[in-house]
Amino acid sequence: MQKAWLYEEYGPYEVLKVGDFPLPTLQYNQLLVHVRAAALNPIDFKRRQRPIFPSDFPVIPGCDMAGVVVSKGSGVTKFGVGDEVYGNIQDFNAGQLKQLGTLAQYIAVEESLVALKPTNLSFEEAASLPLAVQTAIEGFVTAGFKEGQTVFIVGGAGGVGTLAVQLAKHYFGASRVVATTSTPKVEFVKSLGADVVIDYTKTKYEDIQEKYDLLYDTIGDTKNSFVVAKDDAPIIDITWPPSHPRAVYSSLTVCGDNLEKLNPYLNSGQIEAVIDPTGPYNFMDTIEAFRYLETGRARGKVVISPFPSLNLSSHAPCDCESNNKIATEMIPQKMLIH
Repeated sequence: MQKAWLYEEYGPYEVLKVGDFPLPTLQYNQLLVHVRAAALNPIDFKRRQRPIFPSDFPVIPGCDMAGVVVSKGSGVTKFGVGDEVYGNIQDFNAGQLKQLGTLAQYIAVEESLVALKPTNLSFEEAASLPLAVQTAIEGFVTAGFKEGQTVFIVGGAGGVGTLAVQLAKHYFGASRVVATTSTPKVEFVKSLGADVVIDYTKTKYEDIQEKYDLLYDTIGDTKNSFVVAKDDAPIIDITWPPSHPRAVYSSLTVCGDNLEKLNPYLNSGQIEAVIDPTGPYNFMDTIEAFRYLETGRARGKVVISPFPSLNLSSHAPCDCESNNKIATEMIPQKMLIH
């Protein structure tokens, strides 16, 4: 058995508790990973608050992690025991979520969903990236964004926004990056590479004269922000439902290969992980981390680390088929997963 944060009923963060959960039995294409750090995402508390889709209890929340491979299935060819990996273990395109999420000491994940951790990143930094960076990339791809175009990013200081600003400038080659944030975060968003940062508490969208080739909304404010987009410009909204008829909802593709493509930018420092300065939160302070995340005030990602260790030398992964079932119902495409 291992320690994990879990809940056995839907509700606020108070339903979370630390409990025992079986170590998973690996499938042929899976890795057993000792989790060293995990990041929280809104899907983690939205899934807990209400039955967006049926789940088998208890549920261990968590999508993002970084850790060390301690065992692998017979079909794994890309990774070996001792490798440091990171990724989003929940493949939303598969139509189901794992019951055993990343807020546990050990998790099972398909090798196709993870990548080798960049050597210059800590476990905490690596864990903060997967879901947010995959979401950010998908928005630009969905829009068909081209090098040299301009982009207006609504919400430049959040988990996705901080990465969208950096990706726009360094990965997609935007000629001009403009982002919004609140007064205390203006200089921070500038430091990420935004050419202009607009304080939304002082400037209204309709007062902005410049029009942009892409409006990228990370917070769901397209009903107001659409006025800054050119007449024929795509509008991407990563929340559901989009609040303007021109907006296109952007989900994500979960794939370790996409993370590997970012390695040159991560290793060079062109793209940096952004961890909220209140963290990392200790594993035993996970409820406090959720409480903070749910205020909507996080700057970057809320990260959990360190995790307690478990000596596996005398513990073989057990057959936990009955306790580690996954939800079998299809996930609504409209579900917010960022």
